[in-house]
Amino acid sequence: MRKPFVIGVAGGTGSGKTTFTKNIVNALKRDHVSVIQHDWYYRDRSGVPEDERASINYDHPNALETSLLIKHLSALRAGRPVCPPRYNFVTHTRMEGGEEVRPTPVIIVEGILLFAEEALRNLFDLKIFVQTEADLRLLRRLQRDLSERGRSFESAVSQYLESVRPMHEMFVEPSKEYADIIVPASRENQKAIRMVVDLIRRQADRTRQKPKKRAKAGEKPEAR
Repeated sequence: MRKPFVIGVAGGTGSGKTTFTKNIVNALKRDHVSVIQHDWYYRDRSGVPEDERASINYDHPNALETSLLIKHLSALRAGRPVCPPRYNFVTHTRMEGGEEVRPTPVIIVEGILLFAEEALRNLFDLKIFVQTEADLRLLRRLQRDLSERGRSFESAVSQYLESVRPMHEMFVEPSKEYADIIVPASRENQKAIRMVVDLIRRQADRTRQKPKKRAKAGEKPEAR
C-alpha cells in the first residue's frame, strides 16, 4: 500500500475550514478519505480545578498535544490504524471511546494551528490555508461558542480579545506563508473546491493502483 496523501486544512477560527473540508469529503468516496481534527488533541485538564480551567490559553500551540497527533499521522502513513482522543469543550477534559481511524488513500487533517509547528507541518503532502475576513470569523466564533460550547456572550468575547485574536496574530496568520494553496472563503468557493477535489482524485487513483495491505487479525489501533 502506498503512503496516504495527507492534506492539512488550516486557517483562523471561524474561517470555514470545516465547511471546506466537508465539501471536499462529500465529493469523494467516503471509504477513500479519513478526517482528523487537531481539536481532538487538546490536553486533558481533569487535573486542573474547574474554576481555573477557563483561564487557560487554549489558543496557544502548547494547549494541544501535537506530539500525539504527529505519532498518529506517522502510524497512518505507515498503514496502521489509530484511535484519536475525544475532547469535551465544556469541561476541558478528554472522554473515553474515541473512534478508530484507519489508513485510507486520502487523510485530511483540520485545525487552526496545523502549520505553526514544523514537525507537524512536514507530514502534509498538501497544505491549504482557508482565508476569511476577521469580522466574519468573529461572528462565526461567537455563534459556535454560545450554541455549542455552553459559554456566555461575555466569556466568549473576553476569550476572543484576550487570547484568540492575539494568538491568531502571533501564530496562525504567520503560518499562512507555509501554505501551498490559500483559499478565499468569505463565501463558498466552488472553484477552489473543484480544484482540490480533482487533485485528490488523481492522487487517490494512483494509490488504488497498488494492492492494499490488510491489517493483521487482532491488530490494535495506536493510541496514547
